[in-house]
Amino acid sequence: MTTLWQDLRFSARLLLRTPGFTAIAVIALALGIGANAAIFGVVNALLLEPLPYKDPDRLVVVWEHNLPRDRKANVVSPGNFLHWREMNRVFEDIAAVSPAFRTTLTGEGAPEELPVQYVTAAISPILGVPPQLGRLFTTEDDDPAAHVVILSDRLWRRRFGADPAIINRSILLNGVPQVVVGVMPPGFSILEKNVDVWQTIGFRPEARTPLGRWTMVVGRMKPGVAVPQAQDDMTRVHAELTRMFPEFNTGWTARVVRLSDQLTGDVRPALLVLLGAVGFVLLIACANVANLLLARATARQRELAVRAALGAGRARLIRQLLAESLLLSTMGGAAGLLLAWWATTALRSVVAQQLPIARLESVGLDVRVLLFTLAAAIVSGLVFGLIPALTAAGVTLTDALKEGGRGGTAARGARARNVFVVVETALALILLVGAGLLIRSFAALLSVNPGFDPSQTITMKVSIPRAKYQTPERQRAFYDQLFERLDAIPGVIAAGGTSYLPLNGLGAATGFTIVGRPRPPMGQDLVTDVRVTTHEYFRAMGIPLLRGRLFDRTDAGNNVRRVIISDSMARKYWPNQNPLGQHIIVSWDDERPDEIVGVVGDVRQETLEKENRPAIYWPPSRFTYPFMTITIRASGDVAAVVPVATAKVHELDPNIAVADVRTMREVRDISVAQRRLTMMLLGVFAGMALLLAAVGIYGVISYAVTQRTQEIGVRMALGAQRSNVLQMVIGQALTLAAAGILIGAAGALLLTGLMKNLLFGVQPADPLTFILVAALLGTVAAAAASVPGLRATRVDPVVALRAE
Repeated sequence: MTTLWQDLRFSARLLLRTPGFTAIAVIALALGIGANAAIFGVVNALLLEPLPYKDPDRLVVVWEHNLPRDRKANVVSPGNFLHWREMNRVFEDIAAVSPAFRTTLTGEGAPEELPVQYVTAAISPILGVPPQLGRLFTTEDDDPAAHVVILSDRLWRRRFGADPAIINRSILLNGVPQVVVGVMPPGFSILEKNVDVWQTIGFRPEARTPLGRWTMVVGRMKPGVAVPQAQDDMTRVHAELTRMFPEFNTGWTARVVRLSDQLTGDVRPALLVLLGAVGFVLLIACANVANLLLARATARQRELAVRAALGAGRARLIRQLLAESLLLSTMGGAAGLLLAWWATTALRSVVAQQLPIARLESVGLDVRVLLFTLAAAIVSGLVFGLIPALTAAGVTLTDALKEGGRGGTAARGARARNVFVVVETALALILLVGAGLLIRSFAALLSVNPGFDPSQTITMKVSIPRAKYQTPERQRAFYDQLFERLDAIPGVIAAGGTSYLPLNGLGAATGFTIVGRPRPPMGQDLVTDVRVTTHEYFRAMGIPLLRGRLFDRTDAGNNVRRVIISDSMARKYWPNQNPLGQHIIVSWDDERPDEIVGVVGDVRQETLEKENRPAIYWPPSRFTYPFMTITIRASGDVAAVVPVATAKVHELDPNIAVADVRTMREVRDISVAQRRLTMMLLGVFAGMALLLAAVGIYGVISYAVTQRTQEIGVRMALGAQRSNVLQMVIGQALTLAAAGILIGAAGALLLTGLMKNLLFGVQPADPLTFILVAALLGTVAAAAASVPGLRATRVDPVVALRAE
């Protein structure tokens, strides 16, 4: 221990004597180790840490799987759920959990729209998370007459000042009194984050007949049951349900997914790619520091040789040099930890709220991350310190004195330095290719025509309470009055509303048949998206009318059955025909036909990545929703319309909230936020790799020029032109870069295939990306070598020969 302490003290003194070298090495290592610590912190929180539920390995999500369309994660029919619960043999219990809907809180303070999930009471024992205040739902709460709710910690603190007296207190949600029975702990969520209210569903007896699909299902497997066994049992159960309800369930089955996989499935590939990327950055940083240590060891050759002559064994010298490397890596690790702390803090405060990724807000530097950082620092110290230590400790006094007259060795370690540069270049190319593919992919995604014009359109959600507006007629009357007032706002070009805004997550779809054509076999129904639109929605969104007409006042009657369809639906089902005047029967609320009166352009409803699906649009008189997303197209500053539009809503009803105010550009940007973040992070890491590779090439070429000063002087004395010297120096750098580019290209071809699920509109082996990245690396290598190259052209032959 004493000897180790002496080695570290001696190493510290040496590093303090060379502050420039120490600073460069620590910065390079801090970048590599810090990036690794930050990304590992995310991986740890999302993939390694167990879910915050009781026995989380036994929790699963059960979906309905549409076989003809291969839609593997479809929401579940309440009727099927109720039968699953009775007929399965593998679950302790299962619970229904709705997607996040909206509810309006009124009473004390301004009206506020909140995300709400409707659940069955079984969710409480399934998840096993106790409330921090009050109680959980009980079986008695599974009743339509039970008006009880549980609040999130976030809502409790923000709206009710963390008042413990909230328990058993009544609050108004959508105009209906609800009793607060509990408050969940911070960070609690069920499949969807940022939900503020949980309310029981209370299925009625008629729900046992499967009719529609809209809920999710969470289950707890019995002890000893594995996911494949649960899948087999649920396949059996759903097959039985198909025999019981053939018209509804033919072509469907059940699919069991581990809850942890469900929550991280979309983000897992991106995280693994980023983890590999930061690993490459750290390797490049290690190669850079190894090159620095090799150059430094050459300058210390006499010192090491003398110490060896005085009795220091080779093992003793290696231990001393490794102590210096480990001290450097420890300093780099400490600085990297600060960088990781800053990065994870920014992730929690800025990014987590914009992405629908559960537990992203809990990312931090816990004990596991600290241990990982310590291990990364120690391993890095060994990786970049071992070869320089072995090389330098092998010098004898005779060799040192023999080579000392030429200013130190030129040959010893040169091959290792060149290998390090080749490795750096190869790793940098792999990262740059990956970043280039994601950049091209993101550009291709943004170039997709969404089917609407996002400029000059702003959106806001408005929900009216059914308790007050009990009939469809009263609900439609409210929105009719609202749009009359919105139209009167100066600068408003058009205003309308829709049940589900494009690219906003939620939607509705159902089957349909075409009048006059044979009905498809059971399980092979034609499927279409369904949207209700009102007033001048298409004009407000910039969705073009291609044929026929839009809705007008003649479509407002209760018995009027008219529909507008999308262009893809027209082309798919009426190719080379005119769909106007044709009739379809939509499987919704009755079996009466709707007449097609117009065809509008296709709209990307779910995401920009998914192809357009057939879509139909109804007027509110055909089916009325109590909620609408209002869309307003205005001239000038669209944000200036928001306070006026909000005031118009409150003029009609002061207890109605206006929520989620966003421009359509913001809606589009949020829909691609996860892709943008992955692209930006990989781009940053690739930029770091390129910078480190450039520094490595510069260092090696600069050192080579220093070692070859006499040779260059002789060449110039014999008539070599300055351009020949510059060409020679840059040629050496390009040779190393070319070797790295070839090796890196082969590695990239193997590794970019793992990114296939992250790409859009571009192939993993895209030749243009490879060519551009190779050209960039070659240019950077030439630029990095040009500085020492120009210095070499200024060598005075007389001075060089005199030094010789």
